[in-house]
Amino acid sequence: MSSALYVLAYLLLIAGVSYLAYLSHIPESYIVAIAVIMLGIGVVSGMESARLRNSEYRRGPGLY
Repeated sequence: MSSALYVLAYLLLIAGVSYLAYLSHIPESYIVAIAVIMLGIGVVSGMESARLRNSEYRRGPGLY
C-alpha cells in the first residue's frame, strides 16, 4: 500500500510542477524534459527505498 501511495504522491507532484511551469509560460519541450527527469528521480528513489526495506527485512533488525 505504501508503494502505491508513494507513486500517487510523486505523480501528483510532477503534475503540479508541470502545471506551474505551464502557467509560467515555459516552453512545452522544457516541461516534458522536467517531467521525465522528475519521473526518473522518482523511480530511482522508490527502488532505493524498497531495496533498503527488503534488505532490513532479510537481515533482521539488530544486524546492521
